[in-house]
Amino acid sequence: MPGDRPDYGRHSIIALSTVVLVIAGWLIGYSQTRAFVWDEGFHLIAADRIAAGKTPYIDFCFPQTPLNAYLNGALIRLFGEHWQAPHLVAALFAAGAAALAAEFVLSRLPVRGWNVACAASAAVFVGFNSVITQFGLVGQAYGICLFLGVAAFRTAIAAVDRRASVLAFCTGLLAGAAADSSLLTVPVAPILLIWMLVVHRAGSRVGKCAAFLLGVLVSFLPVLWLFAKAPRQVFFNIVQYQALYRRVNWPGATLQDVDALTSWMDSTQALLLGLLAVAGILFLRKQREWNGARRAEFYLAGWLAVGLGLFIATAHPTFGRYFLLLVPFVSMLAAVGLYSVGTRLAGSSQYWRPAAVAIALTVLACARAQFEDRDSTTWKDYGEIARKVGDVTPPGARLYAEEVVYFLLQRTPPNGMEFSYSHKIQLSPKREALFHIVSEAELKEQIKAGRFATVESCKDDTIDYYRLAELFPHRADVQDCGIFWGKVKLAK
Repeated sequence: MPGDRPDYGRHSIIALSTVVLVIAGWLIGYSQTRAFVWDEGFHLIAADRIAAGKTPYIDFCFPQTPLNAYLNGALIRLFGEHWQAPHLVAALFAAGAAALAAEFVLSRLPVRGWNVACAASAAVFVGFNSVITQFGLVGQAYGICLFLGVAAFRTAIAAVDRRASVLAFCTGLLAGAAADSSLLTVPVAPILLIWMLVVHRAGSRVGKCAAFLLGVLVSFLPVLWLFAKAPRQVFFNIVQYQALYRRVNWPGATLQDVDALTSWMDSTQALLLGLLAVAGILFLRKQREWNGARRAEFYLAGWLAVGLGLFIATAHPTFGRYFLLLVPFVSMLAAVGLYSVGTRLAGSSQYWRPAAVAIALTVLACARAQFEDRDSTTWKDYGEIARKVGDVTPPGARLYAEEVVYFLLQRTPPNGMEFSYSHKIQLSPKREALFHIVSEAELKEQIKAGRFATVESCKDDTIDYYRLAELFPHRADVQDCGIFWGKVKLAK
C-alpha cells in the first residue's frame, strides 16, 4: 500500500516552483497592465478615505466588510494614491493561492511523478483561470479571499492531527479574516469547523472548537469595534444593504441570476475543471488503497466548493465572477481526476502527457479570453477621461464623477458620492444623512440647480436621466464617456 506521504525530492520542488514563479510573473504582469474592473473604484475610494483618517460606515457608505479596504488604505499611505500597489498585492495573493493548492496536491497524491504533474496542473488551473485573471487582480477583495480561504483549509487539515489548539485558532483567524474581507466567503468558517470536529484525531475537541471560535472573534474585532461606535451605520452597510437594497431599481436581477448560474456552459475552463473534479470525486469514492485521512482532506476541498457555490448562488443578484472563489478547491479535486483519467488513457508512467494536455487547454482558453477582451476598458483609458475632467473643472469646484475618476484625480468625492450604487436607494432625509447617501432624485435637483461644475458619466441611462446634454453648454466624449461642464442653462 502506498505510504501516507508521496516520495518527492529536490527536482520535484524545483519543477513545481518554476511553474508557480511563471504563474506569479503572469499574474503580476497582467495586474500592472490590463487588470481593471469598474467596480474597484469604490473600493479604492474607501481605501483612500481610510488612508486620510476617515472611518468606513461612520464617515462614508461602504457596504462591504472592511479588511481589504484597510489593507489597501495602508498601501496607499505607503506608496501614494495609485492603483498599482493594491493590484500587485492582489496578484501575489492569487499566486499564493495557486501555490498552496499545488503544494497540497504534491504532498497528498501518493504516486511519484504523477504528484508533480498533477500539482503543476492544479497551479495552472488557478493561476491561468480567466475569471481570476480578470477579477482577482484588482482592488476588490477577491485576491485576498482566494489566499485566506486556501490558507484556512491548509491549517484546518494540519490542526486535526495536533494536540495543541494553536492551529485551530489560526484556522478560525484565517477563515474569519476571509469573511472580514468579503461576505461571499462566510461558509468557509462553519464548514472547516464541522470538518475539524468530525475528523478530529488528537487533542481536545472542545478546546479546538473554542480556539477556532476565538480566532474568528479576533478577526472580527475591527467590525465589532465599529459596531460599538455606530451600530446603525454598520448594520445598514454590512447587513441591510446586502439583504434589501442590492437589487433596488434593477428589474432584470432575476435574469442576471440565471445568466450567472448558467455561464459555466460557455466556459472551456469551467467545463474542464468540473468534469475532472467529478472524475476525481468518483475515483476517491472507489479508491481504498489511498490513506483514508488524505481522502478526507480532498473531500473537504469538495465540501468547501459545494458550500461556497450554494451560498454564492443565493446572492440576489449573483454574478459569475463570484464563483472564482471555488476555483482553488475544485482544482485540487480536478488534479485527482486528471490522475484517474490520465492513468487510464496514457498509462501509469506517462504522467506528463495528460498534464500537458490539461495545462495547454487551460492556458489557451485563458489566452482566448484575453484576446476577446482586448478592447475592454483599462486604467489607461480612464486616465484619458480623468485628464479631460481635470482640464475642464476649475480648482476646488464641485465635481460629479465615477469613483475611478475621483481616485485618479486624487479628489475627495462630495459627501454621499463615495459609492455610486447607493444613489439608487431613496430613504428618509434623516437616514440618508446618517448613512451618507444621496439619492438620484436629490442629485437631479442639485445638477439642475448648478451645484456641480462638471458631471462625468459613462452610462447612457445616467446621462439621459439627468438630462445632462440639455443642461450643460459644453460636452466632450472621451472613451465612450460623456463629460459635461459649464453654467447649467436652468440654474437660478
